Amino acid sequence: MLARLILAFFLLSCLFLAPASFALRIYAPVEVDAQLLNARTACSGEFFGHELDHITMPTAEPVGYYDSNGAGLALGDLNNDGLLDIVLANLAGDSHVFWNRGDLQFERLALPSRTPARAAATLDVDDDGWLDIVFTQQAVAPLYWRNRGDETFETQVLSGVTYIGYAMNWLDADGDGDLDLVTGSYDVENEKILGQTAPRSGVIYYENLGGSFRARRLADRSNTLAILTRLNQNGDPEITIGNDFAVPDRYFRFVDGAWQESQALDVMPHSTMSYDAADLDNDGLREIFAVDMKPYADDETTMAQWQPVMDMMMGMPHIEGDPQIMENVLYAGKGGRGTNIARDLRLDGTGWSWSAKFGDLDNDGYQDLYVVNGMISVELFSHLPNNELVEENQVYRNLAGNDFVTQPGWSLNDRASGRGMSLADLDNDGDLDVVVNNLLKPAKLFENRLCADEAVEVDLRWSGGAIIGAQLSLHTDTGIFHRDVTALSGYLSGDSSRVHFGFPAGAAPRRLTIRWSDGGYSEVTDLQSNTLITVSRK
Repeated sequence: MLARLILAFFLLSCLFLAPASFALRIYAPVEVDAQLLNARTACSGEFFGHELDHITMPTAEPVGYYDSNGAGLALGDLNNDGLLDIVLANLAGDSHVFWNRGDLQFERLALPSRTPARAAATLDVDDDGWLDIVFTQQAVAPLYWRNRGDETFETQVLSGVTYIGYAMNWLDADGDGDLDLVTGSYDVENEKILGQTAPRSGVIYYENLGGSFRARRLADRSNTLAILTRLNQNGDPEITIGNDFAVPDRYFRFVDGAWQESQALDVMPHSTMSYDAADLDNDGLREIFAVDMKPYADDETTMAQWQPVMDMMMGMPHIEGDPQIMENVLYAGKGGRGTNIARDLRLDGTGWSWSAKFGDLDNDGYQDLYVVNGMISVELFSHLPNNELVEENQVYRNLAGNDFVTQPGWSLNDRASGRGMSLADLDNDGDLDVVVNNLLKPAKLFENRLCADEAVEVDLRWSGGAIIGAQLSLHTDTGIFHRDVTALSGYLSGDSSRVHFGFPAGAAPRRLTIRWSDGGYSEVTDLQSNTLITVSRK
């Protein structure tokens, strides 16, 4: 009887302490291990570029549709040595794993491919404790490289995954502890390669049934370049589909065991190439950023380079009430389904943009924005040398959540033709580095040498459960910072599951709260600055 009363009191206390979006939270016990991050060296107040021995090559030259879209990458600790490794996809030629040997020294392993690889993700598909690799491919179903645990891989079939997929993402929609897959096809490319009779896969949700997948089509047609998965304010899983070529973006919400399409938003990009979500002003709500094509400058030279594209877009018929605009969109308020504030923050035009992601690059507690740019296409830019629109990548510093300012002094304004891009701490020194997969140029790692402020990093572990979808909050003396664990974001680019929090020097971290993908709640105290915390759910 006493035990029942204690349990009832515990559940009732959880009910009253729970945030408004969740009626009940059950405490999930964890074990915690902490180790100091490496001391920073070579501080210069900027990023330093390192070339990687990988070049994404097109299947034919000159580059045209659709090789111009390039390929993605993924980051993750593939050999469980505490260092994040790099996976780079390729169109014509081998994809590669770059084993991180420490001090930003890497050893390359080829992953031979017979079919061009597009998106990349690192996740534990078979729940054996080792991160595997999944690539989407051109005009065929995704490819699964199973991690043997000895720095070798073998290709295996994702049982039941048969439809063509260009973009993908992963989430535990049904809360059963395993990861479900979402793919979107790029129909215009499939029709060029396979002919007008090419199968239209559209948007497919694959429910994970203990290692085999059951497919359900959510949309018959798509030109999907980006998929965002997340939990909304009510705790419901959501899927956002970013479509190219004037196909409107689409939105789905998982309610009562089924996907329901949500109403289209009042404004959306015309050709969505990237999606990311982040709490930009530390108010607990995530803003959502969708990337399109719009010059970041309006001088005469820039506009002359873009003119054929502008003429083509202007010549397309306008449909009354069409919510699509040819510029970036930043949704704020109502958990990312509210007002477009991209123009207010001068983020509406960032160039011919591909992967765009948020991360606290300078450890001041506010998440900054990095965008990779460029385009190579004989159809669009034959008036330019080598058919290439050469643009600088753009980095914007987040000033207290209400303004973004370009930072050319950070030396991230590379002019290679970037496509996939992700952020993570590759040298374990407490700040975010950047990896970019370029087209026709070597991939690059940009080492963060800002040496700014302090950090806490978090690795989640949960045997038999999905850490993708977990939401973390770090409570410090100067505020609360929020992060989500995602499988992919931006353009075709897998994220590391290691979570990075930056905060001003002297703002001691006090408490870390975790909402796991199944709704379980954990709390970690006695934190220390500049540490990597491994949190293992029991």
